[in-house]
Amino acid sequence: METTTLSTRSGELAPERRHRVEEFAYRMRHDVLNMGEVQGQGYVGQALGAADMFATVYADQLEYRPEDPDWDGRDRFLLSTGHYAIGHYAALAEAGIVPVEELETYGSDDSRLPMSGMSTYTPGMEISGGSLGHGLTIAVGTALGLRHQGSSARVFNFMSDGELDEGSTWEAAMGAHHHGLGNLTVMVDINALQADGKTETVLRTEPVPDKWAACGWFVQRVDGNDVGQLLAAFDAAAREAENQGRPSVVLCDTRIGRGVPLLETREKAHFMRIDENEWQTCREQLTAGHEGATK
Repeated sequence: METTTLSTRSGELAPERRHRVEEFAYRMRHDVLNMGEVQGQGYVGQALGAADMFATVYADQLEYRPEDPDWDGRDRFLLSTGHYAIGHYAALAEAGIVPVEELETYGSDDSRLPMSGMSTYTPGMEISGGSLGHGLTIAVGTALGLRHQGSSARVFNFMSDGELDEGSTWEAAMGAHHHGLGNLTVMVDINALQADGKTETVLRTEPVPDKWAACGWFVQRVDGNDVGQLLAAFDAAAREAENQGRPSVVLCDTRIGRGVPLLETREKAHFMRIDENEWQTCREQLTAGHEGATK
């Protein structure tokens, strides 16, 4: 089995590179809390947990033009999990594609930022996600189409571990290997929770690395809340694409509510309802944890 598990390699990475991504993720988490307070509830836990994944892509990997989200030469980021849109909006704002001030309209009538991602509304949102299991099929078609056009653009597809329940995911995985889509990188948020309960009780999918490897992918499993590991994994994926021309998957173990202890331990965390008096506590915990980590 060709699976790589990465340990922290911060010593091999330029400190300023890692710092840039970590600061991006920190700002994203504040944006998520601010948006969540607008509705008083939502998929806040997933967005906090996946912030380091989003930040690594947008602050370090993606080629894009903030002033021209539809630039033909851009790398494509496909959010398969439409309910993670609150996290994606925070990334788009910190990337300069959506004004930070616009985040205040999240989930409101006539907003460009609906609670589930819609490509027709939001600049930088490539697909309308939500029907889980479809994102990878679209990503495979996009990567194949770009190659036929002679484009050097890459495709990044963000998935959840719940989507590994879907047969369409594995059909697409086999197709990507068959076509040698080295321009495709998938990241899977493995937070071990679905709408109906713990992932292992809904449908056991482990050993996940073995399944991807059996489909012919270059597989890495990392701590999805460790920026050093994420950066090293994407570097390795780029080398694999150049040398072997095959797709890569980065399996990211994350913690729901990461950075906010109050939410990290909350039960029924798939869709969180947060009391009005708790939002400021969440921000204070986030700030305290970040300042403590950077001292």
